Amino acid sequence: MEKSFSQSYAAAGVDITAGYESVELMKKHVKRTMIPGVLGSIGGFAGLFELDLAQYSKPVLVSGTDGVGTKIRLAQLLDKHDTVGIDCVAMCVNDILACGAKPLIFLDYIACGKNEPEKIAAIVAGVAEGCVQAGCALVGGETAEHPGMMPEQDYDLAGFTVGAVDRDAILDVNEMKAGDVILALPSTGVHSNGFSLVRKVFDLEGKDLHRYVPELGAELGESLLTPTRIYVKPVLKLMEQVKVHGVSHITGGGFYENIPRCLPEGLSARIEKKRVSILPIFDLIAKEGNIPERDMFNTYNMGVGMALMVPGADADKAMALLKAEGQESYVMGEVVKGEKSVELR
Repeated sequence: MEKSFSQSYAAAGVDITAGYESVELMKKHVKRTMIPGVLGSIGGFAGLFELDLAQYSKPVLVSGTDGVGTKIRLAQLLDKHDTVGIDCVAMCVNDILACGAKPLIFLDYIACGKNEPEKIAAIVAGVAEGCVQAGCALVGGETAEHPGMMPEQDYDLAGFTVGAVDRDAILDVNEMKAGDVILALPSTGVHSNGFSLVRKVFDLEGKDLHRYVPELGAELGESLLTPTRIYVKPVLKLMEQVKVHGVSHITGGGFYENIPRCLPEGLSARIEKKRVSILPIFDLIAKEGNIPERDMFNTYNMGVGMALMVPGADADKAMALLKAEGQESYVMGEVVKGEKSVELR
């Protein structure tokens, strides 16, 4: 049987045999993500998933897509490619969690200047780890070589997730009331947003990349590459026992852009700045970049990767349930009457 190979296509910069090798190398990682409902395996034209309708009275599919942004450049500089996939998954699944959905399947898209099978497999290993953390299956993806459009060593990564939620369980922000408590779920660091500003502040192409920073307990580049926290499992557990009125995934745009997205008209979020556990990396960015506090809170998560709005009477119960699932949390503010905005005081 004649194997697939095109010498002419390879001469043009696309080695299809490298693609086959990548698929073989990533299969062991993809296998880790298999959950009930997955039909078939990678390598076909589409990913198949059988939805168990018995779990839902009125099933609603929820989708989300995102990328990793210029944090990719940091992975390239450090030649460490097995964590950005976690960021990619996190950006997508944390978003659909904000309406109460459980992620079921995930697909990735990798565009590269040249397909280096081991590097591609490392990227997918990170994607698979993110899927394991989120409890969803990696059912497919695409790796595309773009010779002449991007340098051989460059790549970009994006992802797409589909989840499901019962229509009656979709978070309804109109149930939110003044007096609801705002819980902060700590982040692991910068996560995957604001890296264009990070790269402007620091000399990551030169001396700062491997600079040891005592307050971080690590080299700067290593600390910045820390992957995004995935909040899916503990928050879904919480939703089974506590009525959550709102969820805000704090990404690009920080507090000022993201928190109002889960507020109804007539209500505002009052955040006590002294309660926010700001991580040292953000103090460092602000100091070395001479960045005003307002801009920091309007760009970064500042140490809070997700905010939850719950009834005041349920706050202690919610924090205890989250802790039992391995997720720390604390009260950082409350919902008040206002003009659908954020007040930091």
